[in-house]
Amino acid sequence: MLFNQIIGQEHIKNHLKVSAENGRIPHAQLFVGKEGSGTLPMAIAYAQFLLCSFSENTEVCNLKCEKLQHPDLHFSFPVTTNDNLKKHPVSNLFLEDWRNFIAEQPYASLFNWLQYIGVENKQGNIGVDEAEDIVKKLQLKSYEGGFKVMIIWMAEKMNIAAANKLLKLIEEPPNKTVFILVTENEEQIINTIKSRCQALHFPVLAEQDIAKALTERENCAENEAAKIAHQAEGNYNKALHLMRNDSSDLIFEEWFIAWIRTAFRAKGNAAVVQQLVSWSETIAKTGRETQKRFLEYCLQFFRQALLLNYKSEKLVFMETKTGFDLSKFAPFVHAGNILNIEKELNDAMYHIERNGNAKIILLDLSMKLTRFLHQKEEQV
Repeated sequence: MLFNQIIGQEHIKNHLKVSAENGRIPHAQLFVGKEGSGTLPMAIAYAQFLLCSFSENTEVCNLKCEKLQHPDLHFSFPVTTNDNLKKHPVSNLFLEDWRNFIAEQPYASLFNWLQYIGVENKQGNIGVDEAEDIVKKLQLKSYEGGFKVMIIWMAEKMNIAAANKLLKLIEEPPNKTVFILVTENEEQIINTIKSRCQALHFPVLAEQDIAKALTERENCAENEAAKIAHQAEGNYNKALHLMRNDSSDLIFEEWFIAWIRTAFRAKGNAAVVQQLVSWSETIAKTGRETQKRFLEYCLQFFRQALLLNYKSEKLVFMETKTGFDLSKFAPFVHAGNILNIEKELNDAMYHIERNGNAKIILLDLSMKLTRFLHQKEEQV
């Protein structure tokens, strides 16, 4: 992948190219950015630049990198067990899937990856077996005499045992070995790893860059591309999702509407509380990644309602698919309850991430929501 194939982020491209050409290449870098901002494609383009700019045969080197088959380009990413692999899952066993996935969806999310390998009901992680594999790979000499690059995608999914195993190697890697850790949430990476990396923070993509990419790469009409780019919140993966009308948002919207309608009626009504129990059981039967994505969707829905309530219509991009009237819901989301709602949604995501009992977490969240929705806004 070449720098000119990356959407936007021109200042980061220039920084990486100029610093590499001047020999300023940190041995461990942390690419931090939200989903769809281009951190992984940029890491691959940067790795290709390091491997091929100093190669004796640039053309052959670029060809190998484009297929993600360069012997000095290594990847680590979250994996888990599946029907064919019952224990000790490591990235190497999923490499063919990974290459195909990146060719098709370079801006995709962790959920998309887990879907791709058929384990979306599980949580992927980077474990100690993976760390041992990384150590073995990087102890070997470079095949082509130049750099060796290890890209660790979703580095926040590295567990403590794996992180501790890699500490010394990241701090003092072999000569001409470069680590690129790609993360959406640097706060979840342990400090001892973080402190050994030079961080580069990626902004979300500009609307015009997303719109341009949609028209040029996806043959999307200009007016439609502009509308999608506005709704995408700087996330190219979300823009593609919106353009292709993926069905998950419709399901999430149906779950959300059923949830808030039931929560409205549940106050002091035991029969309706039982419906909230049933709702919680339904969502709990899905995978944890789906549950987290749904709660993120809820968070966005509440924020859009808040903006509409406070007359910021220009910032409201959400369009419901079920005919639900956001303007009628908006008055119930205000300064008096939004902070509590956001806190409880984020807490629920945190506990689900850490394997809490989803049914209990979601029911607890539902009971609190019942109270929050009936809160009145304080008049100043």
